[in-house]
Amino acid sequence: MAPLATLPVYAEQSDGCGVPVARDDGWSVASIAEDRLADRAALCRMADRLAKGANVHAVLVVRSGKLVFERYFSGSDEVPSRFYGSRVEDVAFNADTLHNIKSASKSVASLAVGIAIDRGLIRSVNEPIFSFFPELSDLRSPEKDRIQLVHALTMSMGLAWVEATPATGDDNDEVRMHRASDPCRYVLGLSATAPPGQAFFYNTGALTLVSAIVRKATGHPLDEFARTALFEPLGITSFEWSRVKGDSDAGGGLRLRPRDMAKIGQLVLAGGRWNGRQIVPKAWIETSTESKLKATEHQSYGYLWWLGQSRLNGRKVDWVGALGRGGQSIRIVPELDLVVVVTAGYYQDYSPQAFQLQYGVFRDVLQGISPRV
Repeated sequence: MAPLATLPVYAEQSDGCGVPVARDDGWSVASIAEDRLADRAALCRMADRLAKGANVHAVLVVRSGKLVFERYFSGSDEVPSRFYGSRVEDVAFNADTLHNIKSASKSVASLAVGIAIDRGLIRSVNEPIFSFFPELSDLRSPEKDRIQLVHALTMSMGLAWVEATPATGDDNDEVRMHRASDPCRYVLGLSATAPPGQAFFYNTGALTLVSAIVRKATGHPLDEFARTALFEPLGITSFEWSRVKGDSDAGGGLRLRPRDMAKIGQLVLAGGRWNGRQIVPKAWIETSTESKLKATEHQSYGYLWWLGQSRLNGRKVDWVGALGRGGQSIRIVPELDLVVVVTAGYYQDYSPQAFQLQYGVFRDVLQGISPRV
């Protein structure tokens, strides 16, 4: 692993570990003198441990609207192949490196949906799914006719689905969907297994429908709509969003700089505002980050956002998260006025140890944050 000193100057400063450098990208950065925002020594100890072998690629901390900690590492990553798919390479990450945020892309798609609804391009989350797909009316049934957009946003469509994981290999519905000539037909052609809205059941196919709905409603693929309606107002000038059969891969194809992931988090923390401009309606931020369904033993789900709790000094603090396979995360802690971004390369590792390491970064950041500002 390359020593941190070999990374570009904006990854590290001589006056302190992880001190962000001001750049012309809209971020206010905290100086090393602003110790009240974070325990820099504790954050640096955490980062030094990660640098000794963990495949974590970046850790960024935003407190009270300021970027207070920023550290990049070297590690193995899946990068787009010149011809097809991806390949694994060793990468020395820095502030300009785009990173695949995997399923955290879903939460960004939620923001785009909220903007489209606010502009009257989508009537409401209660629109029947088949109202967007009249060409697929042959797939309708009494059970499927009850599926609404809200059920795609909450992962509760009630359709049979085998999610892609290392354990399923190519024998999963996500792979079959991407190979299908009409991915939306594939998703809506699956059998109904439960009434819509009854229970959470993770289904990346829901995002294929959401992506197509945004395209049909706005007249632009999701990535183009997001560029003009969301990314440009945030000052996000560099991103990649892959497409499948002409539609943006809303389920996991977005690549962003960690600094821009942090902008997404700060936007949500500020109720849809960035640098004084309302970009996403406050009402959408509030409703999309409210618990709609219990998702796991310890987490619930909103409109494509995860909600959980963590312990800090003997008490529980709530967080909202955009989470992606391999250790990609944007976690927002309103009570602490805090955003934490982590990127990593554990795409094929579903072991408890890998999950503990990924979550441990967030836990360690919490411990390094002052309770008051």
